[in-house]
Amino acid sequence: MPRPRPRPRRALHGAVAALVPLALLGAFGGPAHAAPEAGWPEPVPVVSRVATTDPVVFITVDDGWFHDPAAAKVLIDRRVPASLFLLPGAYSYDSGYFHTLLDQGRSRVENHTVNHPDLTTLDAAGQKAELCGARERHLAEFGDGPRLLRPPYGTYDEATRTTARACGAKAVVTWTYDLTTWGQWSPPTPTLQAGDIILLHFNETLEQDLTRALAAAEAAGLKPAPLREYVPE
Repeated sequence: MPRPRPRPRRALHGAVAALVPLALLGAFGGPAHAAPEAGWPEPVPVVSRVATTDPVVFITVDDGWFHDPAAAKVLIDRRVPASLFLLPGAYSYDSGYFHTLLDQGRSRVENHTVNHPDLTTLDAAGQKAELCGARERHLAEFGDGPRLLRPPYGTYDEATRTTARACGAKAVVTWTYDLTTWGQWSPPTPTLQAGDIILLHFNETLEQDLTRALAAAEAAGLKPAPLREYVPE
């Protein structure tokens, strides 16, 4: 049965990424809601690029609707430590695909909300339902609670950063480059630098997008590394 697919990220991704500094941020994206009640945790940092001198890049893959065996083979055979920012609905009908990636490869599952909303349109309670709800479902399915949050469309506000901490995340993660191919449009391949975070999606082109991203990393003398381990507590 065909599964619903999230809307393409289009120009919003590039616009948001361009506004996000290439390190840990204190600025907020989108309209800010009122701060959550006193007693909530301190807001987490926002990471669009890791400050490191290690020759590494970070492969991240969003959503999870399209389960391509060829893409899984690339991740497993090449031992890519990818961060999988999954939607619970995308694995509810075929969780075995992701169990294979986790059991045979080096990938980890991270938080991408339950329903893929623009979090800046929700109040703190609505954001908590999205973030904590996804964490609980990931933990129940995979036995590993996510530690990183990628907000859908790259949009977040102060409530997102505090709610992320309350729901077990240590950082909000955006990206340095979106290398996803959508339809006939394919983004140009950049010259990668150490610490860059690459955004891909579980769509029909993931195998070729992964291959292109890994080739760009190799050309720059960089290797994929596990993002969770490079984000401090």
